[in-house]
This record gives sequence, C-alpha cells and structure tokens, in this order.
Amino acid sequence: MQKRRVVVTDYTFPALVHEETAALTSDAEFVAFQCRTAQEVADAVRGADVAVVQFAPLGAQAIEGLAQGAAIIRYGIGFDNLDIAAANARGIPAGYVPDYCIDEVADHTVALVLTQLRKIVPLDASVRAGQWAAVAVAKPLAAYRDTTIGFLGFGQIARAVADRLRPCGFHILASDPMLGVEAAADLQVELVEPQALVERSDVLSLHVPATPQTTKFINAERLARMKSNAFIVNTARGALVDEAALAAALRAGTIAGAALDVFEVEPLPPESPLRGAPNLILTPHAAWYSSAAIETLQRMVADDISAHLSGKPLRRPVPGSKH
Repeated sequence: MQKRRVVVTDYTFPALVHEETAALTSDAEFVAFQCRTAQEVADAVRGADVAVVQFAPLGAQAIEGLAQGAAIIRYGIGFDNLDIAAANARGIPAGYVPDYCIDEVADHTVALVLTQLRKIVPLDASVRAGQWAAVAVAKPLAAYRDTTIGFLGFGQIARAVADRLRPCGFHILASDPMLGVEAAADLQVELVEPQALVERSDVLSLHVPATPQTTKFINAERLARMKSNAFIVNTARGALVDEAALAAALRAGTIAGAALDVFEVEPLPPESPLRGAPNLILTPHAAWYSSAAIETLQRMVADDISAHLSGKPLRRPVPGSKH
C-alpha cells in the first residue's frame, strides 16, 4: 500500500517541526517545497493526501491531481489563492486558520494609522535632513478628537482595531453589509454606506476579503471622492486596491497618504508604481507576524493535518467549502 503524503507547497517559517511531526506520527511521508507558480504547485501536490499552502496559488489543475480523499489546509486568514469551486467539485475539504493573529494584525494596523496621522515619517526625515521645523513639515495635522476613522468591513480584526483606537477620541464609521444598525450602536460605531464611508473618512482602513465585489474597491473614482487630507490603510488583501490609481493619486495630492502591508503581487515587483509614490508606508505582508503567532499558526495547521489523516473534520472549514 502506498504511503500517504503531506505536502507543504510554500512557507515563510524558520522550520516545519510541528507539521512534519504530525505527518510522521500518522505514518505519512512529509515533503516541503517553495513553489511560486501554479505549475510548480500542481507538480508538487500530485498524489498528495494533504496539501498545505501559504501564498502559492492552488488552482484547478493542482486540485485535480490530489489523491482521492485529500484535504487542503491554508496557512492564514485569507483563502483567495485557493480554487474552492474546484475543491468542491472533487469533494475535497479545505480548511484555514482565521483566528491565529487577530491581535497582531490589529496592532500593526493601529501602528500604521497613528504613524500616518502624526506624520512620523516626514518628521523623522526632516530631522535627518538638518531641519527643525515641526509645524512646517507636519501641517495640516488634526487632533484625534477631530478625526474620523472609517472601516470597510467590521469583523474581528476591524473591531480589535477600533477597540484600540477608541480611547484616543476618534469618531468611528463602519460599512459592512453583515452589520445591523442595532449591532453597530452596541459596538459604538456609526453604520454608513460605502459611498459615505469613502467621502467622510480621514483614515479609511480596509478589512474585507478579496471578492468580485471588493476587488479594486479603492480605484480612481473613489480616490477622487476622498478628502485631500485622507489616508488609506490596507492590512487585508492586496487586490482591494488599484495600485496604479493609488500611486497616481498620491503623486497628484488627491489624498494625503497611504500605508500598505499587502499587495496585488507579492513580493512587490521592482517596477511597481508604488515604489516611487510619496507619503506611502510599505511593509512586507508583516501584519500577521509575532513569535507567538507563528507558533500558534503552525500548531493549528499541524492539528488539522493530524485530524484529516485520522479521519476527523478540519477545525475551521473555508467559507464556501462544502465538505
């Protein structure tokens, strides 16, 4: 009888001890790759009983090549790199880990919001350049009590961000079709439609998955409707932002600035228009990271590997996964 196989397509962790132990304890072979393309993934997971994916694209071709009764596990919160329809067509369950880094992403988002609002980067640059002119460099600079933070999507992470920001005195808006007026009142946020969110926010923080409805939500049209002193912060999914339109708006001064942790293509290509855009903070998809978060994520994935190989269901099925 052929030995079962657990395949990790790609990873950014120092080691895979928990995952390998879970496979070997279940008498399965364990192998790890650093795939980047769909074809590399398809070749790597052919015949696998468990395919564990971080950022690599797991498409229909790869899913078709999985063993009968296989499972897919995604390292992380999002799952737009998985072809869930193809997995459903084959009866393959897909799981993910949406709850391992809520605090880390919230902390990173808050850091980006406050850094932009207080104009820390240009102030730092001015001192290094020999200037000593706080007002000239930072103006205009609003007090927090006069500043409105808008959230596109108001799930776990957005609520954690709001909880951290609320004591500073910000007014908080949210646009989320899953949030009712009474629930918004209980959460101390003003519920608005997306158009009002874009037009009224001094900081617009993005917290939705990439779907056909949200992809390129930030586009040239919406950027033109934002306040000229507004900032955009994105720690959700890169596809939410039209990067060329954002770069153009920053250069034109249509908005004051932005802070991005996620991008349409990762790593960010050398030719990206974002690289030369002013008033823009870039971080390399780091919001999820802490030493504790890595440990939690890898242990949860290892637990799912063990569960599937022992005939048990995955802990958190991907929304839309039918098995």
